[in-house]
Amino acid sequence: MKDIIGVKPPTQTPAVKTVCVDENSAGQRVDNFLMRQLKGVPKTHIYRIIRAGEVRVNKGRVGADTRLNDGDLVRVPPVRMSERMAEKAQVMAEGLPHGVPAREFVVLMEDEHLLVINKPAGVAVHGGSGVSFGVIEQLRMARPQAKFLELVHRLDRETSGILLVAKKRSALKNLQDQFRERQTGKTYLAMVRGQWPAKLKVLDKPLHKYLLDGKDAQAGERRVKVVARDDPDGMPSITLVRVRESLFNTSLLEVTIKTGRTHQIRVHLASEGYPILGDDKYGDFELNKLLARANAGAGLKRMFLHAWRLQFNHPATDERMELLAELPAELAQFSSHQALVRPNP
Repeated sequence: MKDIIGVKPPTQTPAVKTVCVDENSAGQRVDNFLMRQLKGVPKTHIYRIIRAGEVRVNKGRVGADTRLNDGDLVRVPPVRMSERMAEKAQVMAEGLPHGVPAREFVVLMEDEHLLVINKPAGVAVHGGSGVSFGVIEQLRMARPQAKFLELVHRLDRETSGILLVAKKRSALKNLQDQFRERQTGKTYLAMVRGQWPAKLKVLDKPLHKYLLDGKDAQAGERRVKVVARDDPDGMPSITLVRVRESLFNTSLLEVTIKTGRTHQIRVHLASEGYPILGDDKYGDFELNKLLARANAGAGLKRMFLHAWRLQFNHPATDERMELLAELPAELAQFSSHQALVRPNP
């Protein structure tokens, strides 16, 4: 039968399907599992079909927060979608929204369980907060055959260095547990203004995260500040500092964080009067401008903070791993120049 002219045929309703849960989906909540299976379908609709009992696990009714096990059989009901919703679902089913470029990054290590990359500065780890895409979205686009790619932890957009990506859900859970239980070792290289006191090795200062208010362009941005120990909003935060090299009017530091608070290193160092060079949130803004305008060999146009070393237990073998990412060229060049600078006699 021919379609009536001017009238679009109704969108076809997909058939019921049964999906077997594999190890990459084991441990997920039912609602999150369905959001992956029914890409483009609104969350409200997904919760509606769960409440209606249309979603079954091993033929039994479940709640949205039910955890799935490896080998479970999930009944995914047919979902009637409008044409607009169907188009959105098709785009998402193909992988990612249009406009995300495929990109590989420098690989420090890779096996069937995890991928370790050297993230460049200026690239967010994921989309959101005004950023349409980040490292993980670009990796997924570059590796369409990959069944599972998830960030284990995060780095600030302005920070370069070691970033862990899990290739299996079991590896993701194992590594995140290690981060949460402080079994990992994370050391950064940072260059700060001034001569850091060699005796100042431990910064134990609670931090509080807040949003800027006001009417300027920065209103609504998140910031972090040091608060008193008895502040109910303060989060315990510990940073260890070792002077790697004392330079003219600057110090190159090895900074190890025992807690993973937002902007922890940046705020802790600045609170002692030694802000990170190039830091556009907590730094010396006038000095940053001078450094950015300097000649090519001496210029610094980014924040001097680099995730240099990461220690963790391999999620499958439990072998202790230590990975290093040397300073990127622009930071190494600036550091070398600082080492050559001497005060006028």
